[in-house]
Amino acid sequence: MVLFLSFMNLFRNFRRTLAILLTVALGTGVLFSFKGFIHGVLNQYKDSTIHAHYGHGQINTKNYRENVYAEPWEHWMENGEGLNRYLSMEPSVESIFSRVALPALLKSGKTAISGTGQGIEAEKEARFFHGLKIIAGEPLTSRPFGILLGIGLAKALGVKPGDPITLIANSIDGEISEAEFIVTGISETGSLDFDNRMFRVQLTAAQSLLKTDRIETIALGLTDDKAWDSFSSRFEEKFPGLEVTSFAVLDKVYYQHSVDWLQAQFKVIQLIILSIVLLGIFNSVSSSVLERKQEIGNFRANGESVMDIMGLITLEGIFLGFLGSVIGIVTTYIILTVFLNNGILMPPGPGLTNPFYISFEFEWEMVYASLGLTTIAAIIASLLAGVRIAKMPIANALRSI
Repeated sequence: MVLFLSFMNLFRNFRRTLAILLTVALGTGVLFSFKGFIHGVLNQYKDSTIHAHYGHGQINTKNYRENVYAEPWEHWMENGEGLNRYLSMEPSVESIFSRVALPALLKSGKTAISGTGQGIEAEKEARFFHGLKIIAGEPLTSRPFGILLGIGLAKALGVKPGDPITLIANSIDGEISEAEFIVTGISETGSLDFDNRMFRVQLTAAQSLLKTDRIETIALGLTDDKAWDSFSSRFEEKFPGLEVTSFAVLDKVYYQHSVDWLQAQFKVIQLIILSIVLLGIFNSVSSSVLERKQEIGNFRANGESVMDIMGLITLEGIFLGFLGSVIGIVTTYIILTVFLNNGILMPPGPGLTNPFYISFEFEWEMVYASLGLTTIAAIIASLLAGVRIAKMPIANALRSI
């Protein structure tokens, strides 16, 4: 009976109920859409970090990243083949990429510029690192003495695909190594710092220049980034002299700081929206409760307790919050998927050079969070509005307003 009465009370003043439902729906829709767009941005950041730079994570010797060594190659991994065999048997590991760092001087004609290079297994990496956009020429793939340049580095050298470049590097024994390379392509990641200094050559060519067969880093591609924690604990237990580091730690400035900033921003906006929803509902429900002052007095005179009255008003708040939230979520989802399916074009972010599209990405957690928060706001507003009248002396409540 209480459920029925509370539901039917919604139709006593249809205009007021409609106004409350629209307030809740608007607040829920904004929360739902904003969370969806943030989820989309974070997934783009994650995809860019994984598929343009680091993979899902990398393997180094213990404490290698935290220290600066005069001779870093002394701390590189020696048993590369054994590690590859073990990793290839790991069910969560899909791709394995051995790498070495190659700081070198790049010379084209009279122009010489220092760059930070990587020796990579190019043919394998071309399939996984699709976030590395080739804007001229072709990927490095299997060309033994090809070189892939970042766009900023290529512009500084004044070269294009097909041009020769001389690489001059220090080998591990202190001698000067020199080799001729042909520019196969020019790449762009959108990260200004990375594109201005980075080049890539074949792993064997880099090892030849450095005169070593050691491996500095093994980058990994997993079947799912959620498998990282379980994989890393198993690996470090098996190889205590090595450590594995996830992409979020490797790219803390670009990825993790962006995640933290966007989540903090969402919390502030969420608080503002919920405050607006709560105040809007409180105002409408307060008017409704005041109009029913005599009715509430009659309930009290017939033996209903304050808790019974508050229960009735709370149920009305739950109905208003739930129905308004469902309307807001469904309407917002239809609008976003029909009219904004291709995303919204945004200008380049800090440290980036390319504009990008932010797209709405759905997940059920967003539905539960939006539904729960706005329903709770509606309940709180209803309780705040009803408690004053419910506790009023019966004689005062029965008087005409």
